[in-house]
Amino acid sequence: MVSDPGNETHGDLATPIWSALGARQAHLGEGDALVRRYQPDVAPFAAVAEELPAAFDALHALMQPGDVAAVLSREPLAVPSRLRSVALGAVHQMVAETRVDNTSFGADFLELGDDDVTEMIALTQLTRPGPFVRRTNAMGRYIGLRDDGKLIAMAGERMRVPGYTEVSAVCVHPEWRGKGLAAMLINVVRADIERRGEIPFLHVFGENLSAIALYERLGFQRSRIFMLNQITRAGAQAGVPLHGN
Repeated sequence: MVSDPGNETHGDLATPIWSALGARQAHLGEGDALVRRYQPDVAPFAAVAEELPAAFDALHALMQPGDVAAVLSREPLAVPSRLRSVALGAVHQMVAETRVDNTSFGADFLELGDDDVTEMIALTQLTRPGPFVRRTNAMGRYIGLRDDGKLIAMAGERMRVPGYTEVSAVCVHPEWRGKGLAAMLINVVRADIERRGEIPFLHVFGENLSAIALYERLGFQRSRIFMLNQITRAGAQAGVPLHGN
């Protein structure tokens, strides 16, 4: 059983993948009443209505050989024999409880779009902030910083739950760390979310203590803990393993 730090808040975030794909990001997903998942070239995240064999059978039917599904749960999953589930670790959900002061963000940032995807993928593969594939940028706004034309840092929006938007893909090239770039980009993304009347949240592996400390300094508080499970078809070689925070 995965324990939670104190009393849970923000009940709408208890099922973020299911909620996002049932409303604001339904156009980016596929599934039915039993299972929902993002289109594979958008994100690997999936969710079941209930942790029952019929729902996992529906997930199996959606998956192609080599597909990876990332499923959040409160305990390690027990899946039918046609699937293989590996618990990757505890993931902390953190929510911004205070609004950011957006009067001075520092360095100039750039809007990132489809023309930047190759560089965005390269930066995430180097820094491993979490899954980022060809159409992940369709999930929301992404911004970045360049030095001499090279993308050195970025951050953006991922899951969109009614009333909430997730801050994600926060990454800085190793040569540029320690300069406050991650905090600046987080605050830019966060301020934009708050201007829309929404609440920012994020997910981070519990073992990533430095990231958790940064998020807490920026006003994010731990809300609940999930287990992140990597699901593949039994006997199939996963195409893109999950990684990151």
